[in-house]
Amino acid sequence: MSTLFLRTLREDPVDAEVASHKLLVRAGYVRRAAPGIYSWLPLGYMVLRNVEAIVREEMNAIGAQEVHFPALLPREPYEATNRWEEYGDTLFRVVDRKGGDYMLGPTHEEMFTLLVKDLYSSYKDLPLSLYQIQTKYRDEARPRAGILRGREFVMKDSYSFDVSDEAFMRSYEAHRGAYIRIFDRLGLDYVVVAAMSGAMGGSASEEFLAIAESGEDTYVRSPGGYAANVEAVRTPAPAPLPYEDAPAAHVEDTPDTPTIETLVDDLNARFPRQDRPWTAADTLKNVLVILHHPDGTREPLAVGVPGDREVDEKRLGAQVDPAVLEPFTEADFAAHPSLAKGYIGPGVLGEKNTSGIRFLVDPRVVDGTRWVTGADRHGKHVVDLVCGRDFTPDGTIEAAEVRDGDPAPDGSGPLETARGIEMGHIFQLGRKYSEALGLQVLDENGKLVTVTMGSYGVGVSRAVAAIVENSHDDAGIVWPREVAPADVHLVATGKDDAVFDAAESLAGELDTAGVRVIYDDRRGVSPGVKFKDSELVGVPTIVVVGRGLADGVVEVKDRRSGERHEVAVADAAEHLRELVTAS
Repeated sequence: MSTLFLRTLREDPVDAEVASHKLLVRAGYVRRAAPGIYSWLPLGYMVLRNVEAIVREEMNAIGAQEVHFPALLPREPYEATNRWEEYGDTLFRVVDRKGGDYMLGPTHEEMFTLLVKDLYSSYKDLPLSLYQIQTKYRDEARPRAGILRGREFVMKDSYSFDVSDEAFMRSYEAHRGAYIRIFDRLGLDYVVVAAMSGAMGGSASEEFLAIAESGEDTYVRSPGGYAANVEAVRTPAPAPLPYEDAPAAHVEDTPDTPTIETLVDDLNARFPRQDRPWTAADTLKNVLVILHHPDGTREPLAVGVPGDREVDEKRLGAQVDPAVLEPFTEADFAAHPSLAKGYIGPGVLGEKNTSGIRFLVDPRVVDGTRWVTGADRHGKHVVDLVCGRDFTPDGTIEAAEVRDGDPAPDGSGPLETARGIEMGHIFQLGRKYSEALGLQVLDENGKLVTVTMGSYGVGVSRAVAAIVENSHDDAGIVWPREVAPADVHLVATGKDDAVFDAAESLAGELDTAGVRVIYDDRRGVSPGVKFKDSELVGVPTIVVVGRGLADGVVEVKDRRSGERHEVAVADAAEHLRELVTAS
């Protein structure tokens, strides 16, 4: 450590919000270069390479072959699949000196597809799985949490190519099994959930989420085994209700009630029900947003949800992808004079109505349901407005928040929400890219068939942060041994040359035995500082050579449990070798 390029810090970085960001910077693993862009220092790079090695071993084990593409990519393949525009502002676009358009690759589906098209033409060449571990680039609007959400990151992406859907499912399951082994070896506490495919496309996908309160993804699970990213949850729609006997809709004066809370208070005060009090669930909240499409067009959209629920912007954004959500501004209201702000109702909403604004509602808004909602006039609401009789939406959309206790879509019990970090995502791409780019092979009957593809990503650099989120304490990081930068953190304490000589000798023996060692040989540094650094850095086993040397022993401490025991100096190297091998 006297020569290691390392500087530990006692204070958290001022911009750090989550544990991994704080600890990876304080322990000298990474250093901020710019917003969302980090340099890897020696210890951090060791951990990153260890994670890469695990990923590489498990990919090789299922027969996948490693390739390496450039990060600087031409525009044309991405135009063929419409992703040059669909990626929108998250794409780093580059123009060369001749005016040619390029991009810094966020992902490489097109390049893999074209490579296979260039070299393979027969069913005899398939199945095939290719992968790379490559730096990716996405212009995140709000990079945060250190390397958890950066603009430059390392990802493993792999792709399977099969002659049929049945063969593809075998490739998909092989990748799924490899992912389970990868995340088990990384020591992560994780869950596999159904997910949205987003800009990747395809028929279905699954996410591997590291369970962490700091995670940006909300997922749900049920006692019966249902698990999904909240964006992918499908609301069970109730059966339509009869409405032949429902009273006619009637408009009431409801002054100064632009919010759901004020409306419910007013209803209970001036229009009390006989059966029960009015609640927010009786109201229909109509929320306006603007969809900014990749081609630059702006489309207004109205979303109707029960008044006791908020619109979840992440859920809504996933449904309208690749469009980006923008607020509905005063200028937008001015452009649609039929909208009465605070009192908007279905009377003017819908593509065939006065406003011409597409109107999509929550799946719970079925025919026969009765609502209190805006009457499209300031200070007025309409009561007993019946869906299917008095208004007909243009469709449904999954935009309302999902809450604890909601029923699982498969009937497996009430949902419980939790947070996680997306570590891996596997996609059943189908033929989206092979059709767009003309990847076909001759089948056994000599007929051209379009290749079925899968796509599989692992956040390699993100895994480093996720492991820290899962595995740390108040003193610092606690690395699982397989990804740690060393097996043993050897600390020499005191001023006596004999201590340093004994520690130096032990370090050499451990190195010869294949045990990876960080040796704190710094002189003039107090034992307290050395102990704090050893716990902050987080190597699984800490060995202290100090006062016990006079009695012929060294102290061995388990970083995770805190358990300590003494070992004879003569036996220390073999003891530590056995300890490392066993774990």
